[in-house]
Amino acid sequence: MSLFKRISILLASLAVTACGFAPVYGTGGTGTKLQNQVEVSEPDTLNGYLLTRRIEERLGRSGDPSYKLDVAVRTRQENLAVDTEGSITRYNILGYADFSLINAKSGGVIASGSVDNFTGYSAAGTTVATLAAERDAQKRLMVLLADQITTRVLSTDVP
Repeated sequence: MSLFKRISILLASLAVTACGFAPVYGTGGTGTKLQNQVEVSEPDTLNGYLLTRRIEERLGRSGDPSYKLDVAVRTRQENLAVDTEGSITRYNILGYADFSLINAKSGGVIASGSVDNFTGYSAAGTTVATLAAERDAQKRLMVLLADQITTRVLSTDVP
C-alpha cells in the first residue's frame, strides 16, 4: 500500500472521529447500553409478535429492564395488478409502526417516532400458494419494520 493511501485512510478516520461518530457497539456505545436492557411491549397480534421477536433478536431480552419499548403496528393491503379476467394477481402490504423508548425508572420518553415500509406478493398460483406468499410477505414486512425501529433506537443517545 502506498504512502498516499495510508495517509488518506488515516485522515478519513480522523475526520469521521472529529464529526462525533462513535460506533454503536463500541465502548460506551448505545448498542452496549441497550443490549439485554429493553423490554418490548407485549404483542396482541401475529404481526406484533413477529415484530417483537425480531426486535428481541437484535436487542436481546431483559429480566430486569432499564428501558421499555412500546410498539404499535398496523398494516393494510393494496391491490396492485389485475389480469384481463379481473382477477387480482399481485398485492402490496403496507406496514406502519409507532414506537417509544421509555426509561423504565423515570417513565420519561427517550425517543419516539414512526417507521413504514412495504412488501409484495403474487396471487397468481393456487389458494395455498397465495396464502403462503401472503404469510411470507407479512413476516418480511415485520422484519423490515423491526430493523428500522432498532436502527432508530440504536442511533439515539440513551442515558
